[in-house]
Amino acid sequence: MGKDLTFGVIVATRGFFPAWLATEGRQQVLGKLDEMGYDYVIPPADATPNGAIETYEDARKCARLFRERKDDIDGIIVVLPNFGDEQGVADTIAMADLGVPVLVQACDDDLDKLDLDHRRDAFCGKLSVCNNFHQRGIKFTNTTLHTCPIESEEFAADVDFFGRVCRVVRGVSTARLGAVGQRPDPFHTVRFSEKLLQAAGISVSVVDLSEIIFAARDMEDSEDVERRIADIHDYGRVPDEIPEFSVRKAAKLYLAIEAWVEEHDLDATAIQCWSSVQENYGCGTCFAMSMMGEKGKPSACETDVMGALTMYALHLATGEPSGYLDWNNNYADERGKCICIHCSNYPKGFFGAEPEISNLDILGASLGAERCFGAVKGRVAPGPMTYAKISTDDANGRIRFYVGEGEFTDDPAETLGGVAVCRVPELQGLMDFICREGYEHHVAMNRGHSARVLTEALGKYLGWEAHHHAPGGA
Repeated sequence: MGKDLTFGVIVATRGFFPAWLATEGRQQVLGKLDEMGYDYVIPPADATPNGAIETYEDARKCARLFRERKDDIDGIIVVLPNFGDEQGVADTIAMADLGVPVLVQACDDDLDKLDLDHRRDAFCGKLSVCNNFHQRGIKFTNTTLHTCPIESEEFAADVDFFGRVCRVVRGVSTARLGAVGQRPDPFHTVRFSEKLLQAAGISVSVVDLSEIIFAARDMEDSEDVERRIADIHDYGRVPDEIPEFSVRKAAKLYLAIEAWVEEHDLDATAIQCWSSVQENYGCGTCFAMSMMGEKGKPSACETDVMGALTMYALHLATGEPSGYLDWNNNYADERGKCICIHCSNYPKGFFGAEPEISNLDILGASLGAERCFGAVKGRVAPGPMTYAKISTDDANGRIRFYVGEGEFTDDPAETLGGVAVCRVPELQGLMDFICREGYEHHVAMNRGHSARVLTEALGKYLGWEAHHHAPGGA
């Protein structure tokens, strides 16, 4: 996962503790960030005594620099090499007023170095910093251990986690989503509030499906079209019985959708994937949605804009492509497993083997196979996964979400489309929660475990109502 993040760094100190600890702590944290590939903003070493923050004047200097670099800073890391000055730290963050996540670290003392020349007391100082944050309403992320060495593996893991949180917060709070076409008429489940999203900083651009269809229909054959046809064949196995004109149609449709996405600088899309595009143009949208997802531009089925946002949040948390599925079938009498399916638009990275790109099965049976090329079909490979769904609760004026972790299994399931057999801890309780709270049948999934990241980013920092479904948890 790329480290395309920049942290503001505050190294705190308190005058009657050894000053050399602050100097050493500054060198260590900057070295750790360099090693992990992150950029950082910190006042020059000679801007304050020992290159650290203690007094109000120190805080003013640091806050001024942070404000100047506001557009660059994704989060703030506070390091306490000794007790630190809690007022200096809190003043800096309050005056900078960046509204970004904050990570608080404190260094271990050594049992044989508790004399006046070496003692840190950061164990205690951290409590004072966090108390001041609480008083001022400053949200922060704690390290896994109350104290730990800056050069430890534990701190490196905390910085990685924090970086993912920052990436989700910044990406989601400024997300640009696209809705291509209207929702299927019966699907009241995908209705949402654009106004609630806009209030959270998230914008939605819309386009009538006819504009995309006519752009594809009027597209001349070209080198771009030929390259996209080649992309389709490279992306998966196209059965011999699929006619060349179907593949060409799919290539042009993808180019038309992609052009609109690029024109509006969108992060994710939701597309009216049936049945107008099949009836009025003659192919499916699934391949375009799959490949955009593989490239980090997720695309949700059935014009489910909130699904697209959820897919994007999961992608930001892991750097991996997200898929969009239905909670679809029980798995015999194994109540901790279920089958999740779509037609499908899963990204190639979801599959354990080369996917098949062919006709939509259910729609093809009713509309004609010749109108339904483009489904990316196969079996989802086993491994850890995270599931999530963000939803607008319009009646109560809130954005909410649930998230949890499970795994894709290799249990057999002979059925159509994109197939995932999932094991989810306390699945029956989750289904009861979804029914009781009125969530949708759609769910976004992503390889790897990132539920804690989403809960921290969306729940704590964006303030959305969170339900982290976990064994023994709420």
